[in-house]
Amino acid sequence: MQIVLLLVLLLAACKRPDPAPDVGDTAATGACRSLLFEGQRFTICRDPGARLELALDDPRGRPLRSFVALEQVLGPRAAKVRFAMNAGMFDEEGRPIGLAISERLEARGINRRTDGGGNFHLQPNGVFLVRDDGTAAVVATPYFRPSAAIRLATQSGPMLVIDGRLNPRFDADGRSRHVRNGVGVDPDGVPVFAISDAPVSFGRFARLFAGPLECRNALYLDGAVSSLWDPANFRMDGLVPIGPMIVAVAP
Repeated sequence: MQIVLLLVLLLAACKRPDPAPDVGDTAATGACRSLLFEGQRFTICRDPGARLELALDDPRGRPLRSFVALEQVLGPRAAKVRFAMNAGMFDEEGRPIGLAISERLEARGINRRTDGGGNFHLQPNGVFLVRDDGTAAVVATPYFRPSAAIRLATQSGPMLVIDGRLNPRFDADGRSRHVRNGVGVDPDGVPVFAISDAPVSFGRFARLFAGPLECRNALYLDGAVSSLWDPANFRMDGLVPIGPMIVAVAP
């Protein structure tokens, strides 16, 4: 009897623990957290206390093209970076193909073309902007109006969510799959950035913003080249050259 009891105890000790439940949202480290949505993982970055900046060129006027170059240009301020993400589409040289405003200086004007190839011209496209008073918005390009109060702006496309509704041009879960990133503004008025951890369709990516992220308007920033710098989690993507970058800097 003692031998049988001993075997039972040994088997119990060797039993593998039950796997942890696949939770939807994990605890945040720094400004970014992992979120499970419709069976896919996304990284969500949000910091209401950070100052957002648009990084374009180095001191010689050359496009930065990477987070490594951005870190070098920032110098000591790099220690205050909460996160950074590619921000809007660009040409072969890495320059924005749509509106780009950095610290109230317009590097490129609004692009209102409705014809053309690529995702940028998939209508409607839109603009993410931050005003001098710190308020942020995502606005479809047809409704964008220039203002001296805009401190930061980047144009990309297509819009993912428009006034609480998904862009009607998207299939529910289409065949086009890429690692994608985008931005929206949540009910508290805080910009929310998201990047997929694996290739995702436009439809699912749009539902992420309209659903758990609660963004009435959201803008697609790019795909295939989507990249994130998340210092708190020791992540700095650098597989491909990128263009404009949004940087969240702690005060």
